[in-house]
Formats: sequence, C-alpha cells, structure tokens
Amino acid sequence: MKIYVKNMACESCKLFVKDALEELDIALVKIELGEIETKDDVSDEDKKQLNIKLNKAGLELLEKKKGIIIDKIKTVAIDHVYKSDDNPDLKFSHVLSEQLNYSYTYLANLFSEVEATTLAQYIIALKIERIKELIIFGEDTFSEIAHKLNYSSPAHLSTQFKKTTGLTPLHFKKLKEKRRITIQNI
Repeated sequence: MKIYVKNMACESCKLFVKDALEELDIALVKIELGEIETKDDVSDEDKKQLNIKLNKAGLELLEKKKGIIIDKIKTVAIDHVYKSDDNPDLKFSHVLSEQLNYSYTYLANLFSEVEATTLAQYIIALKIERIKELIIFGEDTFSEIAHKLNYSSPAHLSTQFKKTTGLTPLHFKKLKEKRRITIQNI
C-alpha cells in the first residue's frame, strides 16, 4: 500500500517516519521522500495514529488526490533544485511532466490553485534558499552557483536574489547572521 506524506523533504524526515512505522508495527517495503510503501494495507486506526506521530515533526498524511499531486510536485522541485549539479541544463518543466505523467500546464495550474502561489515562484524560492546554502558553504563562486542552478549569468542570479531577499548575494555573504528558511516553510 502506498501512503503519501506532506512536508517529507529530507533524510531526517525519512528516519522519523521509519521510526514511527516501527513503533506502530507497520511493515515497511520502502520509503522515499513524500512516499511510503507498506507491505500490507494499513487500517484507518493505524493511519490515524501514524498521522498523530507525524504531526509532531510537522509531517502529515495526504489522502486527497490533489494534495498527493502537489506533494509530488514539491518533491520533484526540491530534488531538481538540490540535485541540479548533476544536469544543470535540464528544464524543470520537462522533468516534472516526465516524472508525474501530466502536462506541465495542468500541474502548474493545479499548484497555483492549491498553494496560492505559482509554481515558478515556488521554484525561485527554492533556488534562493539553495543559493544561500551554497554561499554559506563558500565552496563555489557566484558563476559556478549560477551555472549549477541554471541561471543565464551571475547577473541574472544576482538580480533575482536581490529582488527576493532585498540583498545582493555579495552582501548576504558578508552577513554574520545567515538568513535561511527551512524547505518545509517555503
């Protein structure tokens, strides 16, 4: 049985979910970001108990089709932005359509309808947080960061960063207090 989990966006979330399943004696086949596959069907009571445990970590079971698709969109988006180093020239719209087997237009419209923001704005917010992370680590130049995140130039990256954060990337780099937002809060 497949069960979908909202806000499950990191490896520590996967560990938390695995522990919760073990506590409830629910046999696990595999666990991916946003998705659990169990060996047997899970009763409504077990789902309720699992949801209570997951809520403690800011996670939540998804049952409605739209919510499941939105969570899959977010998972693909996060994966695309945070693993863009592997293939920075790959277009998100193509990746999303291919992985979810829906047209990009349908997915973007659904996302806007449910999330009250556009998919493009969500991707920009993810990219900005990734840029902050890469700046904080200090291993890449702005040119390398721009290339990794598929910006046409460091100037384009800088313009979008300043428009979103109010700071230039260079000014952000100089700040002692690093302003980051967790992925779940985007």
